[in-house]
Amino acid sequence: MSSSEMGPAAPTPPIEISGGAAAAASHFDGATVDLSAALLDELAGTGAEVLVDPEVTGETSRDWWPLAMIWATEGKIAARAAAVVRPADTEQVAAVMRLAYRDHIPVTVTAGRSGVCGASVPLHGGIALDLTEMVGFVEVDTESMLVRVRPGTFGDHFEARLQGDHGLTCGHWPQSMALSTVGGWVACRGAGQFSTRYGKIEDIVVGLEVVLADGRIVRTGGQPRSASGPDLTQLFVGSEGTLGVITEVTLRAWPQPDYQRRGAWGFASFSEGLDACRRVLRRGGTPAVLRLYDTIESKRNFDIEDQHVLLLLDEGDQVSVDATATIVEQECATGARLDDALVEGWMGHRNNVDALESLIGGGLVVDTMEIAGPWSHLDNIFSAALTAIRSVEGTLAASAHQSHAYPDGACLYFTFGGKVEPEERERYYREVWDAGTRAVLTNGGALSHHHGVGLNRGRFVADALGEGFGVFQAMKDALDPSGILNPGKFGLVDPFGSSPYA
Repeated sequence: MSSSEMGPAAPTPPIEISGGAAAAASHFDGATVDLSAALLDELAGTGAEVLVDPEVTGETSRDWWPLAMIWATEGKIAARAAAVVRPADTEQVAAVMRLAYRDHIPVTVTAGRSGVCGASVPLHGGIALDLTEMVGFVEVDTESMLVRVRPGTFGDHFEARLQGDHGLTCGHWPQSMALSTVGGWVACRGAGQFSTRYGKIEDIVVGLEVVLADGRIVRTGGQPRSASGPDLTQLFVGSEGTLGVITEVTLRAWPQPDYQRRGAWGFASFSEGLDACRRVLRRGGTPAVLRLYDTIESKRNFDIEDQHVLLLLDEGDQVSVDATATIVEQECATGARLDDALVEGWMGHRNNVDALESLIGGGLVVDTMEIAGPWSHLDNIFSAALTAIRSVEGTLAASAHQSHAYPDGACLYFTFGGKVEPEERERYYREVWDAGTRAVLTNGGALSHHHGVGLNRGRFVADALGEGFGVFQAMKDALDPSGILNPGKFGLVDPFGSSPYA
């Protein structure tokens, strides 16, 4: 990856706010917490940078949530932090948390702000704890292939240095690579596009340093396959800042790959393509990429009619990669062999997010809904969710692809677009999410695969977890008894008022 291909190592705004961030009104009108001059002085005394400029608080208080991008065209943000606090190290984070805990101030952790569900929106004002100053490597153990890294490190810069200086890779390549940070990957339980070979982030992370709500610093994991009680690392992976502030991450790494195989096939039905993927994984084939597109997306992405396109890309040791490619070729023999150049086309645009701004700016309502499910349920989920989304009045298009595959199931990634009157856009958006999500849950799917929960999916968590939701709430009560960490998310009890997006 050349320097010209990398992002700025700073947050990238998703869309221009009409009238500017400083003047933006809050869309939500619930209870908010301001900060006294005395507390601002104490926060500055921790050594962290404290900013109250409305341009900064406005920009830092939003992420890439498509619904909030619609609000931006109306000169609004979801909600505004009273101050942005930028610590430079773990000790400063702990000092800030001790003050917030003492004064019952809500704290919302933020960094790259690439999330698409509103997880980093400071719903009740207070402190936006911006970790983008906490960057760089702490240690790289090339013999054990472990890397310790600070949470505000942006993904593309992280991988470029890991490969260039150490000949290693973590294999985590989300679409948001240049927009997202390592801490964000862990906090939202993210997935990279090569996760079938390298695993999702929960498979790659082996240890954490976390600051709790009261300022205590805890360290988890770090040892291979330790049997020292429950895995506390996984307690914080995917918690989206509600249980603690991640201040350091230890990740597994692999030798930088020097060999690749590619391939493409076309299937007569999505079901046939899914079954080919299932058989590949069943036989132990774990290629980095095994993506299947329905006919709508095959036409849109590859200009191929009436076929469901499946792509293979694998990398690593030649013996291992060739063995996996042989399995894929055998199991895809029922499909039509297509030009391998289709993979190169996907590689060229796989991280492109430019279209979202133009579509929303043009008055459309667009979003993606990624879920996971077992192989035995995927056909029904695919059909039921598309039918449900298309049934919502105003929907212009709905399509799907399978983006990440595992031995027990896969991720389905639904895309929808609709056109309604401007004042109806939020209602339409919510109805589509209700319809699609209920269809997924009813048919045995998981609420999310890698985009997390945030505000947008919080209303579904209790149903998705069942009796386990009470366990989640009990963990929240134990680790954050005052409820100051990212309040209003996950459908958890909110001491500052009810969530406006319940």
